[in-house]
Amino acid sequence: MNENPVFERIRQDIAANKVVLFMKGSPVFPQCGFSSAVVQILTHMGVKFKGIDVLMDPSLREGIKEFSEWPTIPQLYVDGEFVGGCDIVREMFESGELQQVLAGAETAQA
Repeated sequence: MNENPVFERIRQDIAANKVVLFMKGSPVFPQCGFSSAVVQILTHMGVKFKGIDVLMDPSLREGIKEFSEWPTIPQLYVDGEFVGGCDIVREMFESGELQQVLAGAETAQA
């Protein structure tokens, strides 16, 4: 099976950053409500993250869905692991689970 060439780029971004958000738009100017909601949660929590705009590259926009086997954007990765999309991130934030996942990433970073 031929692997999608964009997968290597995705792996590099995930490996180089503790917290990565594949999103529509940028953290400063999100281009959809779901991306905006995740940015607001991460910003509220004071989390440093890399936002990657999938609208700038159609191959990345489709490739990240294939890579994660998840059909929607935004997609949050912490310590190289796929966490989820907007609804999952919101639920994890409300339950306190997201804080635990991110605290683990902060500890690993220190």
